[in-house]
Amino acid sequence: MQIGIDSFAAVKLEDTTSLPGGTPSVSASEAMSQLLERIERADQVGLDVFGIGEHHRREFLDSAPAVILAAAAARTKNIRLTSAVTVLSAADPVRVFQQFATLDLISQGRAEVVVGRGSFSEAFPLFGFDFDDYDSLFIEKLDLLLQLRDNEKINWSGKHRPALTGQGVYPRPLQQQLPVWLGVGGTPASFARAGTLGLPLMVAIIGGETHRFAPLVNLYREAGKRAGHSPEKLQVGLHSLGYVAPTTKEAADTFFPGYARIFTRIGKERGWPPVTRAAFDAQRGNKGALLIGSPEEVAEKIARHSEALGGISRVTFQMDNADLSHEQLIQATELLGTHVAPLLRQQ
Repeated sequence: MQIGIDSFAAVKLEDTTSLPGGTPSVSASEAMSQLLERIERADQVGLDVFGIGEHHRREFLDSAPAVILAAAAARTKNIRLTSAVTVLSAADPVRVFQQFATLDLISQGRAEVVVGRGSFSEAFPLFGFDFDDYDSLFIEKLDLLLQLRDNEKINWSGKHRPALTGQGVYPRPLQQQLPVWLGVGGTPASFARAGTLGLPLMVAIIGGETHRFAPLVNLYREAGKRAGHSPEKLQVGLHSLGYVAPTTKEAADTFFPGYARIFTRIGKERGWPPVTRAAFDAQRGNKGALLIGSPEEVAEKIARHSEALGGISRVTFQMDNADLSHEQLIQATELLGTHVAPLLRQQ
C-alpha cells in the first residue's frame, strides 16, 4: 500500500491573525516555501506520493498545481508527484497533458495526474464555461486527454473545443504511459466510468462512514471486469482528511479547532450545520472517515478501511486544511513516513 499526502496549499485568510498556539500567520510566499519544504521532507522519510489540488479561491495557493509540482521535482528524488485533483472540466486537455508530460521529464518519470470535476465551482465562470455543461465537459475532455496520452498525433473533434486534425502534442513524457487516475466523490456513474475505462480510482471520502462506499467500489470493479480489464489494473486509492501526532488526544485536540473553523465557514456556503466536537469525535471512530490519531491507531484504521473496500492500494492524507502550523505538519509528515507507512507495509 502506498502512503502519501495531498495538499491544497492552504493559507490563513487575512482576516485572521494567528494560527493555533499563537504562531503568526505567514505570507503567501512563505507559505509556498514551507509547502515545498514539506514535500521535500515527505520524500526524505520515504512517503510514496505527494499531491497538489487545484482551486481558485482566496484561501488556497494551488491554482497552478503543475508549477508547484515542478518546483518540488527539482528538490526530491523518489516520491511520486501528482495533482489532487486537476479540474479537467474547466481546463484544456492539451495543456494539461503538456504540463504533466513536462513534469514527468523534470522528475525523471515520477509524474501522475488525478483528474476530476473538483468540489468547488469557481473554475467554470473563471475560464468561461457553463456549469450546465458540467457532465458533457468532463466526459469529452477526459476522452481527449486519454487519446493524447496514448497517441502522439490524433484526429479528434468534440463540442467544447476546436478539433485536432493530426497535430502532434509535445513533449511526450518519460514514462511510456503517463498515469491518469480518476478522482471521484459519490456519483455511481463516475465509479462505473472509471472501471469501464480501466483507470485507477481515487476516492475522496471526507465525511461519513468509509465502508458505505463499498458498493460503489464494487460497481467500479464490476464495470472494469465487464470491460475486460484485469483486477491488477483496477487500483483503488483513498483520499481522506487526516492528521497524526504522538498520541491520539494530541492529534484530535490539535486538529479540531482549525477543522471546525474551516468546515463551518464552507458549510455556510453549502447549507451544512456548524461543526461540533461530538460530530468530529464520531468521525474519528472505527468506521468514520477521519484518519486522526496516533500512528498505531491510524494504521489500524486504514487497514480496516482497506478490508471494508475490498483492498486499497493508496491512501493520501489531507492535513493542511485545519490551520496547523508548518512545524505540526512537518511532525505529522515524519510520523507518516517513519511509523504509519512501515506498519501498513508489514501488514
